[in-house]
Amino acid sequence: MNWLLVILAGLVEVGFTFCLGKVRETSGTTSLLWLSGFITCLAISMSLLLKATQTLPMGTAYAVWTGIGAAGTVLLGILVFNEPAHFWRLFFIATLVMSIVGLKVVSH
Repeated sequence: MNWLLVILAGLVEVGFTFCLGKVRETSGTTSLLWLSGFITCLAISMSLLLKATQTLPMGTAYAVWTGIGAAGTVLLGILVFNEPAHFWRLFFIATLVMSIVGLKVVSH
């Protein structure tokens, strides 16, 4: 169950980086709304991670959370913010995902 919380926290981390990207693109009230989304997602993500680390190894849970957020953010950047999707970028995201899975497999 707590690994599910880590995965959910990582996905919500992608949400707060998405909001952060939108804050940069907007101004005025719209920017403040995206900033509110950023703060909300940040609080939710950290709360889920905190709850999960009560029973999971801190280092592994944090690495998995960060990895999900990093991989998800890169993919979001490619799909939403038109960032480049060249071979090496995708290759290293794949190695990151494989490392996350490896950490989860060897963690007790």
